[in-house]
Amino acid sequence: MPIRVLPEELVNQIAAGEVIERPASVVKELVENALDAGAGRIEIDIERGGVGLVRVRDDGAGIAAGQLPLALERHATSKIASFDDLEAVTTLGFRGEALPSIASVARLRIASHADDAPQAAELVVDAGTAGEVRPVAHPPGTTVEVRELFYNVPARRKFVRSDATELGHIVRLVERLALSRFDVAFRLRHGARLLLDAPAVAGPEAELARVAQVLGKEFAQGTAAVHHGAGPVLLSGWAALPTHSRAQPDQQFWFVNGRSVRDRLLMNAARLAYRDVLYHGRHPSYVLYLTLDPKLVDVNAHPGKLEVRFRDSRQVHDFVFRALERALAATRPQPVDGHAAAPSPGMPAALYAPGGVAPLLLAPGLPFYEPARDPWLLVGAAGVAEAVPAAPVAVGAADDQPLGSALGQLHGIYIVAQNRTGLVLVDMHAAHERVLYERLKAQAGNGAMPSQHLLEPLVITLKTHELEMLLEARRSWEQAGFEVDALSDTQLVMRRVPAFLSSAEIPRIVRSLVHDLALDADTHHLQGAADRFLGTLACRAAIHAHRQLTLPEMNALLRQMEATERANQCNHGRPTWTRLTLPQLDQLFLRGR
Repeated sequence: MPIRVLPEELVNQIAAGEVIERPASVVKELVENALDAGAGRIEIDIERGGVGLVRVRDDGAGIAAGQLPLALERHATSKIASFDDLEAVTTLGFRGEALPSIASVARLRIASHADDAPQAAELVVDAGTAGEVRPVAHPPGTTVEVRELFYNVPARRKFVRSDATELGHIVRLVERLALSRFDVAFRLRHGARLLLDAPAVAGPEAELARVAQVLGKEFAQGTAAVHHGAGPVLLSGWAALPTHSRAQPDQQFWFVNGRSVRDRLLMNAARLAYRDVLYHGRHPSYVLYLTLDPKLVDVNAHPGKLEVRFRDSRQVHDFVFRALERALAATRPQPVDGHAAAPSPGMPAALYAPGGVAPLLLAPGLPFYEPARDPWLLVGAAGVAEAVPAAPVAVGAADDQPLGSALGQLHGIYIVAQNRTGLVLVDMHAAHERVLYERLKAQAGNGAMPSQHLLEPLVITLKTHELEMLLEARRSWEQAGFEVDALSDTQLVMRRVPAFLSSAEIPRIVRSLVHDLALDADTHHLQGAADRFLGTLACRAAIHAHRQLTLPEMNALLRQMEATERANQCNHGRPTWTRLTLPQLDQLFLRGR
């Protein structure tokens, strides 16, 4: 077959194959054009899953009658005029491909009333063939109707799924667009059904309310606000708490300069930020907005503009990771709002006071924590002197202690405590594991891991392959405060150990470490050998079930949790504590009924 120039109609249909994959692609391109035109309200009407009709109406700047035919020419755009404009593009569209691509595979009608025009005009296009521009009645703004998508390209039509499937793609797309621009009202209808009605909003609370409308109240109630800037880069939005993780990564939204993207670099940075607090196999949820100088990001890196390319990808990755890690570091017990516990029917009013300022006395003999001893003695302490019980302390004087005061242990596993608002249950092993892990990370980061030389070296017998593996990871052991060497093929000698370990615990902890590190070498959720080692050391060194603690020891652990970052989860991502408020307890026992 000889070389030939393809007909314009075929060129447009080939281009449409890259730009218009399904009805949702049509909605995306038309809504983005409306946003670029400065629309404050966008209405989307769908029929037959978008195959029968996609109508997008906006109140933007509009298109002058004389420019309607030009708007349907390939590579005709008002967004850029030179390569310099492309390097710093701020609009969602810029290639001038969407309208001609759509018009080549559907029946299209465009009606528009430009801001400065005396009247509106319309243009009808059927399979790429345009009619004459004619006057029409139309309010300020633009309406684009796309009917019978792919009617002239049967091969493409066969790949369109059911109406329900295509509608699902459109709904998710419009929800994502609604999250990208809070200052724009969106309305989506399918036939006579109203699927989404999101008025324009302003302010953090109203914006979070729109997020809740799209993602559900559970997401909005379990998020941490993110707002961190450095130079020309700003990260803002909401990151769900680790306790609101999901089995699928279906609530992860990234917006770069207002553009919705699915960027692997950003998703990886978020995954790493959650690594210390998320249970294995679970996925975080977030709605995050990255704002930076347009010159620092290339948006012309993907046909559908779903991926971007950063000029300094490593710097952006580290910035996002640190910003999210900082926001998640605050996931620790926080003081309870004084208004959180409202009186319930049947509960004596004397137990409550407006603003939470009146004291609620604890039972005698249950004092709040007094720092009478080194809390590190929780691990490996052969004997701990009992602290002298202090006088009863008013809860109102300890509002900065959200975990309250310990009452005792439950089955040697949980610490039972009470605070001003109710009952607190703490998984003592998980909680102490997080406390140890954060302490070890901080000390390792500062290069000041406290250790002690043993008067008599400690010899531990291991299997040959276990000893070989330990010696291969000798650097990690040394960074954690150990000094290790081999006496024989099966004998390990230790001359120095971390200061918080007691000699009686060391053989058990070392054997557990060797076993766990071998087992988790390729599957551990913590990234990097150093974090894996410290996380495993913290897990094995933390207090275990059935260890009897005194009240001062329990209170010491509660105070450490309150001062430790990420203390709401252990380093495996399991929750460390929970709370039952007095109203919740009243409901359980039907008080006031």
